[in-house]
Formats: sequence, C-alpha cells, structure tokens
Amino acid sequence: MNPIRLMSGFLTVGVWTFASRILGFARDIVIAAMLGAGPVAEAFLIAFSLPNMFRRFFAEGAFNMAFVPMFSKKLEGDEDPKGFASDAFSALASVLILFTLVAQLFMPALVLAMASGFAADERFDLAVTFGRIAFPYILLISLAALLSGVLNSLGRFFAAAAAPVALNVIFLLAMGAGSVFGWDPGLTLSWAVPVAGVAQLAIVWKSAANAGFRIIPHWPRMTPDVKRLAMIAAPAALAGGVVQVNLLIGRQVASFFDGAVAWLNYADRLYQLPLGVVGIAIGVVLLPDLSRRLRAGDTAGGRDAMNRAAEISLALTIPAAVALLVIATPLVTVLFQRGAFSAEDAHNTALAVAVYGIGLPSFVLQKVLQPLFFAREDTKRPFYVALASMVVNAGIAIGLSPYIGFIAAAWGTTLAGWSSVVILWILSRKMGEAAQLDARFATRLPRIIGASLFMGVILVVCSRFLDDMLHQGGLRYLALLILVTIGIATYFIVVDRLGGLKLSELKRNMRRRK
Repeated sequence: MNPIRLMSGFLTVGVWTFASRILGFARDIVIAAMLGAGPVAEAFLIAFSLPNMFRRFFAEGAFNMAFVPMFSKKLEGDEDPKGFASDAFSALASVLILFTLVAQLFMPALVLAMASGFAADERFDLAVTFGRIAFPYILLISLAALLSGVLNSLGRFFAAAAAPVALNVIFLLAMGAGSVFGWDPGLTLSWAVPVAGVAQLAIVWKSAANAGFRIIPHWPRMTPDVKRLAMIAAPAALAGGVVQVNLLIGRQVASFFDGAVAWLNYADRLYQLPLGVVGIAIGVVLLPDLSRRLRAGDTAGGRDAMNRAAEISLALTIPAAVALLVIATPLVTVLFQRGAFSAEDAHNTALAVAVYGIGLPSFVLQKVLQPLFFAREDTKRPFYVALASMVVNAGIAIGLSPYIGFIAAAWGTTLAGWSSVVILWILSRKMGEAAQLDARFATRLPRIIGASLFMGVILVVCSRFLDDMLHQGGLRYLALLILVTIGIATYFIVVDRLGGLKLSELKRNMRRRK
C-alpha cells in the first residue's frame, strides 16, 4: 500500500481552507457593510443556504461518505476505480438535474421551510427569486465534491482544497463590479453563486483528468457497484437529512427574531474558520486513509492515524474555542461593526460566537470519529446518532427560545454537537484496537487543555489593556492583530514547553509537504 501522508495532506487542506475562510471573512465583511442585517441580506442568506444545505446532504454528506470508502478500496485493490467513479458521477448528475428542476417549481415552499418567519414579508419574495437563481449550484458543487473525493483518495489534495477559494474570489469580484456599475446587490450575489460553481467544477475536473481520471458523464447505469453505493448511501442520506433538520430548526427559531438570521450567519462564519481549517481538513484526509488501511489490513496504522488526527485537531481547536469564548466581542466589533451593521448587531453576534465556541471541539471530534464508521461502510449507526442529536437540538432550540430568545438556536447546535460526540465515542468502543486511544494522546490532551486555559487568561488581561484601541477607528485593526498574535504566541510557546504539541513535529511535517 502507498499510504496517504496524513499530516502533509492535513496541512495542504488546512492552508487552502484557511485561505478560503479568510476570503469568506472579506466577503461577509463587505456584505455586512453593504446590507447590514436588513431584508435583502437575510433573503440572500436564506437563498444561499438552500443549495449549501443540500450540498452537505448530497456532496460532503451522504454520497461522498459512501463513495470515498468504496472508491479508496477499489483503488487499493486495483478493481477498475475509474469505471466506478464514472458510473457514480453519471448517477449523481442525473439525480441532481431532476432535483434542481423540481426545486425550481417548489422554491416558495423551500423558503418557507427554511424561514417561515418570512411569510407575508418582503423577505419572502426576495428569497424565492434569489433561491431560484442560486439553486443550480447544488448540481455543480456536488459533482465537484465527488471529483474531490477521487483526488483525495489518490492523495492529491491541492486542487480539491484550493477550489473553494474560487467561490469567495468570484463573490468579491461580483460585488466590486456591482458597486461600479450600479447592479442590484441581491441579484449580483445570487448570480455569482452558480458562476462560482462552474469555476470550482472546472478546477477539480481538470486536476482529476491530469491524474488519469478523466471522467466523462454518460447515461446512468444501475451496475452492482452503483446499487451497493446507493444502499450504503441511503442511511447516510437519512443522517444528512436529520443534520439539515437541525439547521432548519435553528433558522426557523432565528427567523422569528428580526436580524437573528444574519447574526447567526456571521457568528457561524467566525467559528467555521477553525472548524474548516482543522475539522474539515482532518475529515477529508482521514476517511480515504482509514479506508485504504482497512482494505490492506493495517490495524495499527489505522489506530495511529486516528489518534494523530484527534491529537492535532484538539491541539488547534481547543485554544480556538477558548479564544472565541473570551474575546468574542472584540472579534465581532472589529470585523463586522461598520456601515449598516450596528452595535446591537455586533453584541448579539458576539453572544452567538461565544456559544458556538463552546461547541467547537465537539464539531471537530465528530470529523475524527465519523470516519471510523464510514471507512467500514457503516452508515447506519451515524444515522441513529444524528437522530439523537436532532432531538437534543430541537428540545433546546424550540423549548428555550421563548425564554432566552434567538440564542437558544446556538445553544441547541452546541449541545447537540457534544451529545453526538459522546454517543459516537461509546459506539466506537466495539471496533477494537483500531479505535483505541494511545498513551501519547492521553498524555498530551491535559497539556493542551492547560496551555489553552493559560492563553485564555492572557487574552482577557490583554483585551482590557487594549480596550481603548479596539474602539478607535483604524487603530482597532492593529489592536485586534496584536491581541490575536499575543494569543497565538502564548499558546504555542506554552503548549510546546508542556509537551502537548511539539513545534518541531509541525516544522518537520511542513518540510515534508514542501
């Protein structure tokens, strides 16, 4: 077996995901300044969330969780992986073309399902119009995700990780052109979505072709492998549906509070930065690696891969979670409070950021634990876990919203995330040695937590000293940069001294990547 280089792959995906999320910040800062938390902003955010919701269902969710392990094992066993990829691509394309056409007809119902608080409101008609324009993105990005799965299984992470950058670049170019030519901002943003989808699909299709997997769609065929793929994907699809119900619950609760859809969206952008850089990178690299090791019978290698993934993900996300909790207000105020985005908007967004920060480690741990099941083509138990998390999320978000308002939606997401981790961990105990924690992980975790808490204390103290600068025009950007730099430096120095994360190991892996 020619194993995937886990840390090298993680760094490649992480760096490009970080670039994409930074550009995403720039995009959201511009949208916030232009539209604030007003009706056009909320309508577009709901419209854009529609293809992204089903994207997680079809692309990164059900289909890819079934496709990647099967493709990886065929690749390892040299069992016509190209033919299987071509059949899967064609089957997915045919389903999504029909789905997109149906969605165009039922767009009003989809908008109401996402945000019934928009009914009899100007936001409703705007969201329907924007949704019809943006929805074909689901077809393009899902096919791009399948090709990304091919590339990731081959250990080629560059193009698949870099492609999402195109989305934010096109958004920024579209908004710049719109301001110059006086285009309607809502329509401009909506049309940018499918254009970005075309660009992302083109990038990964070209890379896959260069790797020897030139996938040309054909009339779909129900081969034995496609049937098996569908059978494995079905429980994952149901799990994906449950996850999307969780998102719907949050948006439904938020839609009954003016501005809350935007507040939660901007808060989501902040915590998605570390989640994307760490959690998504780990999940993308770990699943094909575990699948190929399982096919080759490498239990010890699989255990080591899982432990190192958990170790590096927590070493980077626990300090990020502490930072989101203790400096949420400076982060949101400096990044978003300008133009139409008011001080009240900043306060409510910061509250959501802090709550999401508490859940951040759980969101990442799910990305580490789920591949243990998917690599074994077990999609049923993750479905049951998703059902349990839905019950927790609904109970908290709906039950507490009359008492604590829109923030109940954020608490529902966070506590549902931790409940999922606990259940996944309990279920994985039956997998034997491959799912066991090793001594190195058990030794390093307390040191990582200690270094993170120390950093949190330093951030609180420094934020008070920098408080005046954080509220002074252009100086606030410098103050935030100083604050973040102090936090990063403090954490890495302390965690290295404690032995929770050795910087020499990271440097060595970065040299290997080069």
